Amino acid sequence: MAAAAAARPNKRRRDNDKKGAQAAATAKKVAAAAESLAIDGQVLIQFRDPDGNQAGPELDVPLGTSREQLCTLLNKLLENEEENPYSFHLEDNEIVSSLASTFGKLPAKQQSTERVLSVTYYPLALFKVRPVTRCTSSLSGHTEAVLCVSFSPDSLRLASGSGDATVRLWDLGTELPKHTCQGHQGWVLGVSWSPDGSRLASAGMDKVVITWCGQSGKALRTLKGHTQPVTCLCWQPLHCAQEGFPLLATASKDASVRIWDTSSGTSLRALTSHSAPVMQVRWSGERSDKGGAVYSAGRDCGIKVWSPIDGVMLSELKGHGHWVNTLALNTDYCIRSGPYTHEKCSFKDLEEKRAAARERYDETMKLCGGERLLSGSDDFTLFLWKPLVSKSPICRMTGHQKVVNHVAFSPDGRWFASASFDKSVRLWDGRTGRYVHAFRGHVGDVYQLSWSVDSRMLISGSKDSTVKCWNVGTRKLQEDLPGHADEVFAVDWSLDGSRVATGGKDRLLKLWRH
Repeated sequence: MAAAAAARPNKRRRDNDKKGAQAAATAKKVAAAAESLAIDGQVLIQFRDPDGNQAGPELDVPLGTSREQLCTLLNKLLENEEENPYSFHLEDNEIVSSLASTFGKLPAKQQSTERVLSVTYYPLALFKVRPVTRCTSSLSGHTEAVLCVSFSPDSLRLASGSGDATVRLWDLGTELPKHTCQGHQGWVLGVSWSPDGSRLASAGMDKVVITWCGQSGKALRTLKGHTQPVTCLCWQPLHCAQEGFPLLATASKDASVRIWDTSSGTSLRALTSHSAPVMQVRWSGERSDKGGAVYSAGRDCGIKVWSPIDGVMLSELKGHGHWVNTLALNTDYCIRSGPYTHEKCSFKDLEEKRAAARERYDETMKLCGGERLLSGSDDFTLFLWKPLVSKSPICRMTGHQKVVNHVAFSPDGRWFASASFDKSVRLWDGRTGRYVHAFRGHVGDVYQLSWSVDSRMLISGSKDSTVKCWNVGTRKLQEDLPGHADEVFAVDWSLDGSRVATGGKDRLLKLWRH
């Protein structure tokens, strides 16, 4: 009897909890229904991929349909075995919560439930990178400002170049110094890892390029030929190197670009059509049967397209009214990381790496709808190009109030960001060049940007001595990362997403993690 009497209140409590849960669920349904009814109930939608191709038939759905429900619908239409994440856009507006909330943002004349609404979907990375929130190491050793930092493609090593004329390699397992590479006689302006991760190239004010063994830090070759400081280095994409090791392209203030065979240490050809210092060089993965294509730009305001095999200039892109400071390809991340992904980091030989790199490049091209080139200039503008298709730009982008210093595409090609001396970072659509958002928070010139591997976050380094992490989904500041004592010149996000490296005028290299 006593036991039964004691059980009665517990049963009553469970029944009340159950009723409370049911009431909450009903309230949610009523709220959703009210939102739908307030804007006329149902609407016809048509899913389209970023290229405009239809996915399945037109669907009659409630206006209160949530983003998650759209995701479930699309996965069913595409017959995905597992539910993949997507972002959805109605016209130019992202669907953040529900169709109804985004529908309300459309111009009045487009708010008709009788017409078919085109919902564009974009694939998102299956994994999420956690935002960096704290400094785990302050690596001292350089005796002058740190001017450049770069993670190896396998994310196991980090290279830094400094005004003290040294290149340093750091072990990321222990976050300790590994090798000090000495050989330069002036500031090291750039370091670049080969896409297979076995070699590192560095160059700077002393006019020479040095290649180093990525494991031991031993100097392999000193490449001499430039007569002025070397401003930029870029390796040939691994899948474009048909035989042997990828070649290296270097840009210099002597108004030339040189193509090097780093195995023999010889300059294969000099590309000498520029009339002023060349500040940027990029190596495209297109035309892989012909070794790719090389893009160069600088202070003569033009962008030139070269065939690396014979040194012939294929075309010239004109439009900028002042110096071109920065170039970026929407395949940069894929080319730089070569065969390596967050899932696979070990390969038998160079051939296996080359095959994996080609497969990754083809996937990236399919995802981002063809290769695009982006340029930023002292004329405060950016241009988006398809250089191997047309000499005319896709889009000219204005909005920055000062010099555009650095541009970078997200790894999936969905977005690109621009850093400017007007203290802002701007976000743009990677296919059309449409302006999306301005991230404001820095109180000094923004020098450099780097994306997280999942394309959801962006890091920036500034003259104001801070590093800031921005969330592309919420369009807000994710983390403010103070710690440097002076200007932050260089930032890089590791290709596995685990850490960020920053270097600056305070001569320190800092590692940031979640």
